Amino acid sequence: MSAIDDAITAARSTLDRAEPVDAQRLQHEGGLIVDIRPIVNRTEEGEIPGSVPIERIHLEWRLDPSSEWRLPEVTPELPVVVVCNEGWASSLAAADLQRLGLKNATDLVGGYRAWKAAGLPTQEGGTPAVP
Repeated sequence: MSAIDDAITAARSTLDRAEPVDAQRLQHEGGLIVDIRPIVNRTEEGEIPGSVPIERIHLEWRLDPSSEWRLPEVTPELPVVVVCNEGWASSLAAADLQRLGLKNATDLVGGYRAWKAAGLPTQEGGTPAVP
């Protein structure tokens, strides 16, 4: 196994990963879906309605419950589902968020493409990311 395979395995060992329907349920119950895909992917493939696009380079600052730059709704208890294209980068990102104190952070199994394949709602993409 490579070092990145080891990192993914370690990250996922801390996550209760969400299948697409579970992520949709969490969102309906007040959880936050965070899309870390680059704008080019969101523009070409679409977005999850109600998701918040945050580029990966800003993620920790916007979702650290103790950060002065966090989104206003972020608390240590907030359920957050991180979404990337296929569910790899999101696993690493969600584990990072847990280490920062966002204890209910997880990611979407299969990423945005699994959400779309499950027939769940999507919308035209290209929403600018939260700076």
